Amino acid sequence: MNLQKISDHELVHLYQAGHEQSFTELFNRHKRSVYTAIYLLVKDQAIAEDIFQETFIKIINTLKSGKYNEEGKFVGWAVRVGRNLTIDYIRKMKRQGTVITNSDGRDVFDFIHFHEPSNEDKLMQMQSEQTLRHMIRKLPEEQKEVLILRHWGKMSFKEIADATGVSVNTSLGRMRYAINNLKKMNESSNVKL
Repeated sequence: MNLQKISDHELVHLYQAGHEQSFTELFNRHKRSVYTAIYLLVKDQAIAEDIFQETFIKIINTLKSGKYNEEGKFVGWAVRVGRNLTIDYIRKMKRQGTVITNSDGRDVFDFIHFHEPSNEDKLMQMQSEQTLRHMIRKLPEEQKEVLILRHWGKMSFKEIADATGVSVNTSLGRMRYAINNLKKMNESSNVKL
């Protein structure tokens, strides 16, 4: 049986029927989207990895117990589970007065790397990257979230809508506003992006 050609819906049913390899296929298909959604919120690799593991343990337990309710795509549900666990973690840390940053205070935008062909281009690219990171940080959280999930998380607008609990039109609108805001900020800067 070629699991790569089977839909998520069928893989879930196969897994619930005892076919363990079906879950491996689901995991491989969607691990990047789930991890990106978690990392976007905590901006710390170690914390994101812990929550990521907890997310898939919860997904496994839900599937095995028969409590999974198919209301949409599996990936949207999986991302929502990860986001909810992340939000719970953040709330817990805030109640404890813990500051959530990585060891050197960097966030997801500090890990973005682009291919640069020449030294001159490299210098110009570095300036552009710094400007772009700065502009993205200025975006409202909802716009920043959609931009990151779409571009770096490679999620569809439907998946983003499911993961963030909004409509597809709202996701599209947030992306449009993010792009328009970045264009406006770029026009006011002297750096060509």
